[in-house]
Amino acid sequence: MTTPEPAPPCVAGRRRMAFNDDIVRLATENRFFRRVLATGSHAQIVLMSIPTNGEIGEEVHDVDQVLAFVAGEGEAILDGEVSDVSADHVVFVPAGTRHNFVNTGPVDLKLFTIYAPPEHPPGTVHETKADADAAEQ
Repeated sequence: MTTPEPAPPCVAGRRRMAFNDDIVRLATENRFFRRVLATGSHAQIVLMSIPTNGEIGEEVHDVDQVLAFVAGEGEAILDGEVSDVSADHVVFVPAGTRHNFVNTGPVDLKLFTIYAPPEHPPGTVHETKADADAAEQ
């Protein structure tokens, strides 16, 4: 595992800090599977980068989730229904929806997601999906 990039100073693992930055740039430049940017009492902003042929992994959350795609191509699988996603797409996943996102393109699928309420500990960084899976065990 490599040393993670430092979080922006306004959100380095702290709760209830304001956040204002170019989210498309941050998401496009992100090279980690998952990187929490900001966590408040009621919502959280997370960057994700899914490698070619990779996936987030099928899951169901007890929280609502919004995913905004900024680069790449993939498939959204929501309760078994498949649809395409790419840059400029947004997907709303209500709590309780079984979902997965799969990269079907030749480059990393880049996105940012907003969980409401927060899903991950503030400051979380998972370099790879394997790291994320291990952390959840």
